[in-house]
Amino acid sequence: MAKPNYQYEKRAKELAKKKKKEEKLRRKQDNAQRGVSDTDEAPVEGAVAPAAGETPQP
Repeated sequence: MAKPNYQYEKRAKELAKKKKKEEKLRRKQDNAQRGVSDTDEAPVEGAVAPAAGETPQP
């Protein structure tokens, strides 16, 4: 019976981890260029948040 190749499995995990990290970094850079953070939805154009203590006007 053949022995398992643990080095191959480890290398495959490392490559998958590296690829995922690069994709996440690229996605963050794309969002930064568009001005969107990871937790925010797409900003509504022309919308301004009301100041503290003010009620929004309809």
